[in-house]
Amino acid sequence: MKTPRYRQVQNMLKTRIQKGLLREGDLLPSENQLCITFSITRTTARKALEELHKEGYIDRLHGKGSIVKERSKSLGLLNVKGFSEAVGQNINTVFLQAPAIRRWVAGFPFETGEDERQTPCIHFERLRSVGEDPVIIENNWFPGRALPGFIDNGFAEGSFFKTLSMKYGTEITGSEQEIRALPADKRSSQLLRINPGQPVLQISIRFTTSNPLLNIYSELICNTMKYPIGNSYFL
Repeated sequence: MKTPRYRQVQNMLKTRIQKGLLREGDLLPSENQLCITFSITRTTARKALEELHKEGYIDRLHGKGSIVKERSKSLGLLNVKGFSEAVGQNINTVFLQAPAIRRWVAGFPFETGEDERQTPCIHFERLRSVGEDPVIIENNWFPGRALPGFIDNGFAEGSFFKTLSMKYGTEITGSEQEIRALPADKRSSQLLRINPGQPVLQISIRFTTSNPLLNIYSELICNTMKYPIGNSYFL
């Protein structure tokens, strides 16, 4: 089936946003400009912009046109309150294990599909801090075949999710979480600079994406003594 013309224009604009060619605050071409550029009707141009607005990529401002929105989504994921304010100022992320091909580990709270386990996964581990305070130990696993060349490419702007969007055209579409309070083991306590046995939150997450081959399995070990947990996740 042929892709509707408005969808073609919508996807072209979305790809430019995902790749960073259009950034937050940039003004999109007007409906008239789109009509001329793509040889489409005004109705088709308006429909393409409306669909981008529904997807959360742009804001439509009366008298000003359409501008690219801040790249953030509420996913219902628990995350450290204040991370978004700290980004670009006091946020520090260190790789404890760089992305590499590994075997799937046992004991995921969420069942992985049989087709996923038939191929190796890619895993990486990071320590995330606010200023000098370690806050989260983060592990991620996903099927290696879903993101070809991932290991050889750096992260876009230091963000895993921005890398998915900008380099692979893949968006996070949802998530499931399980949360447990656990005593910190020796390794976690050393990395988070807390006493062994001190309570930490273990948050297990399965992200679904716009790529049918890609689910992402994450485990976060969180020290909430100084930074409480909120209900937003910023890409």
